[in-house]
Amino acid sequence: MRHPAVLTGAKTLALLPHARSAASPEAAPSPEQRVAAMIAYLRSLVLAHPVTHERGHAVFVDANSAWIGDGPCGIGDMSTLTVSLRTLLGEALRIDARGLILAHSHPSGHCRPSGCDIAATRRLSDVARALEIALIDHLIFTTDAVYSMRAGGML
Repeated sequence: MRHPAVLTGAKTLALLPHARSAASPEAAPSPEQRVAAMIAYLRSLVLAHPVTHERGHAVFVDANSAWIGDGPCGIGDMSTLTVSLRTLLGEALRIDARGLILAHSHPSGHCRPSGCDIAATRRLSDVARALEIALIDHLIFTTDAVYSMRAGGML
């Protein structure tokens, strides 16, 4: 049985500006389509070829959880990723983000967060909260799954 936090989507994710329904480009996408678009977008970035090292990416949202920007936030080796909180939160402040979603890859194929992932996420959440920025979720991607730290009770 899969752990409940191993998702094919996460309900807290915002809509990317270019994500539209293929059937009706002008129609507003459903929540499921929004989630699928965000998951696919983040997966394509953090699991870009070659998948030999951990990659991080952040999505910034406004007070209505609408996408206002995104960008890479770190690159590591096969088992670690270093993210500069100063740089990440500085960018969030610069664009007046009210929330952020952090995503990173686990090239090892193990989707569950490491002890370092948990500690870093809690630290990021605490510092972001002090700046009035919500850490909406931290997603960990492998080629086969995505793990939501929010759904896993770690946020």
